[in-house]
Amino acid sequence: MLFDLAQLVERVAPIIVFLVAITLVAEVSDLAGLFDVAAHYAARVARGRVIVLWLLIVLLAVASTVLLSLDTTAVLLTPVAITVARQVGAPALPFAMTTLWLANTASLLLPVSNLTNLLALHPFSGLAVGSLGYIRLMAVPALVAVVATVAGLWLLHHRQLDGRFQTPPLAEPHDRVLMQVAGGVCALLAPAFVIGMQPALAAAPAAGILVAATYWRAPELLRRIRMPWLTVMGICVLFLVIDAALRLGLETWLRTIMGHGTEVADLLRVSGIGALSANGINNLPAYLALEPTVADSPARLAALLIGVNTGPVVTMWGSVATLLWAQRCRSAGLGVDVGHIARTGVLCALTVVTAATLALVITT
Repeated sequence: MLFDLAQLVERVAPIIVFLVAITLVAEVSDLAGLFDVAAHYAARVARGRVIVLWLLIVLLAVASTVLLSLDTTAVLLTPVAITVARQVGAPALPFAMTTLWLANTASLLLPVSNLTNLLALHPFSGLAVGSLGYIRLMAVPALVAVVATVAGLWLLHHRQLDGRFQTPPLAEPHDRVLMQVAGGVCALLAPAFVIGMQPALAAAPAAGILVAATYWRAPELLRRIRMPWLTVMGICVLFLVIDAALRLGLETWLRTIMGHGTEVADLLRVSGIGALSANGINNLPAYLALEPTVADSPARLAALLIGVNTGPVVTMWGSVATLLWAQRCRSAGLGVDVGHIARTGVLCALTVVTAATLALVITT
């Protein structure tokens, strides 16, 4: 039992370190004004066209999700997108929905994009699939998921995205040097993640550099950093609960439901159950519970990730990112219609999960 617990701690510790470190990176970047300045330049590049501005927010959301995790997009880019939309006189809802959906559906490409991906590195390694192999496996499904999401958003909101605007004035960062340091650190993190460097080993030094730079340039900002300690504690508890449930017989029952094989119907079954489970109980415990039933096949593991990553856009508790997104919307004074989120989310989940799974089938 002690050996099993040690193995669990060995697996969980790097994920917790990464979550804390990347949150520090994102918080300092936000406080330094990096996201506000990026949004302003997006408005300038759009040259007064709302649809172009929206497409640039799409690019920012995809980049933020892929490189800094889905929670970063939900927490930091959502209020920026809402503010920019209001500044230019555009409807805020399409911009907010863009960050919500892409925070989830764009989180397939890199291990750092989603905590479930980091968890999956362990079984992938056991199948001789490292970080680079993971990226090659997920590249096409990730691209298809993003394209399908953007197409769905455009079909739902294209009438609201028509029109022109006056470019708002540039928001001055709290400290230009600190903002430049934050931008440089984020730029260096991207290739470190892509080449397969252990995420915690890349994110921890980056967080240390930014905290030191903040202490040097603007120490008062350190008091404004908000860390997700309750989320961290909740994740630790989830690991323990799911691990205990699997040992008490849950795994045998789940194997019956998940089936076997890597044909089209088999992988659609895996991704579909993953999406349903994520919307029912949250994507992290859903992945933890279902992982043992697919850990013998890279394709089945990838299909599960497609389900639990891109599927939880129906319920407000489907992912932590969705909960954080709703909180940011309320803080910004934007009403969240749970019914609208569910109705449109069903269409998004069905389309994206199916399309990404079929892309996986074609490329494996």
